[in-house]
Amino acid sequence: MRRSTFTDAAVTYAAIGGTLAPDLMRYPPKGHRPLERTVRLGSGEERFRVATTALMTWGIQRGSGIDVTDLDAGTGVQYTGIVFTEEGTPAANQEHPVNEATFADDGTPFISNGMTAVLKIPNGPFTVEAPVRVVYVIDEADKIGFAYGTMRGHPQNGEECFIVDRRPDDSVWLTIRSFSRPSTWYYRLAWPFLRFQQERYTRRYLLALHPVGMG
Repeated sequence: MRRSTFTDAAVTYAAIGGTLAPDLMRYPPKGHRPLERTVRLGSGEERFRVATTALMTWGIQRGSGIDVTDLDAGTGVQYTGIVFTEEGTPAANQEHPVNEATFADDGTPFISNGMTAVLKIPNGPFTVEAPVRVVYVIDEADKIGFAYGTMRGHPQNGEECFIVDRRPDDSVWLTIRSFSRPSTWYYRLAWPFLRFQQERYTRRYLLALHPVGMG
């Protein structure tokens, strides 16, 4: 199992990794609105492979009409958690490993820890630029995904994660979780519109990896 978190995250919120909390919907970070949606993508190893490859090459965002630009791989430094001794004290000489780049069959690099991007989101005649940084990656046998956090200039403060998992009955599911709040007084005035847009794009996200949506 590999589950790691980026350490040097210049993001605009404090609860890094908060989308992993099992009680997120009941106890989101103070002042933030939580969201969780899940959709079945099908079943079987091939569906899992196709969905996760698309997921980890920005397929959800691009499939929803968002332009992913200014990609920067970052340092690749990861945080894998503190290792404790049997006495309960932190083990000595712990290191943060460097992320090994993974590529799709066409050579597209997979999303990795610390990667930054600018999401250019169409809104009628306007385009909203939303800078994000990948704050954790999940890479397990039957669960793959990532989360990005907002950076300065994003309309919101918070985090959003996208996880595809293959369950014991061989079914494949996409789960999207997030928590957010307006980033500035200007966006607070537009919060009802931001919520509407967030729900709108979440619906698009849920279809982006679906066999019908990908077809």
